[in-house]
Amino acid sequence: MLEIVNLYAGYEEIKVLFGVNLIVEKGKIISLLGSNCAGKSTLINTISGLMKPTSGKINFEGVDMNNMEPHEIVLRGVVQVPEGRKLFPRMTVLENLKVASYAVTDKSQSSDAMEEALQVFPLLKEKMKQLARTLSGGEQQMVAVARSLMLKPKLLMLDEPSLGLAPLLVREIFNIVRKLRDYGKTILLVEQNVKHSLRVCDYAYILGNGRILLDGRGDELLQNEHIKKAYLGI
Repeated sequence: MLEIVNLYAGYEEIKVLFGVNLIVEKGKIISLLGSNCAGKSTLINTISGLMKPTSGKINFEGVDMNNMEPHEIVLRGVVQVPEGRKLFPRMTVLENLKVASYAVTDKSQSSDAMEEALQVFPLLKEKMKQLARTLSGGEQQMVAVARSLMLKPKLLMLDEPSLGLAPLLVREIFNIVRKLRDYGKTILLVEQNVKHSLRVCDYAYILGNGRILLDGRGDELLQNEHIKKAYLGI
């Protein structure tokens, strides 16, 4: 579905990504892992069109997206759930969900998308009139993901969904990621939580200093000695 070939990107003269190669297959959870400043957010912001690559290719369903604007990329089905949720705090849950539907050209899809979002997150049915700022961190993350589902994504990119959450909520978030795959979503999961991410994913890439250091199946990388020492403290 998504193929990244020899990608270089950065901020003006500051280079961040150096020849990144990555593949996301349809219906899979692909984890992109690494510590702070590894280049994870730069990579997904480049995929989203918020940054332009210096060189290399980003192909989605066989189409070159290098020169597309962010809204064009969203309409193709590539949707990013940003780090920190980025909800509208003074709007209700329902209003936050409806905001995303303005980007959908076929308005008949909006009711179907709302129904799907509430199937994934039934808890939100009771919260529709509640202001986003009054929700817990876990509930806010649910709203952020549900909002992205309003766009009927083909590829869902989750940027640090477990950031700042209590351990019990972290487990719930990763259960939600599995649930999204069961609903047929393809997911690029960007995370610092290596252990949970490797358990939930089909395949993973370890990013460090802007380069892919390791890649492989999640269960295989969990047994990798370098991963154990560098990321799991074992």
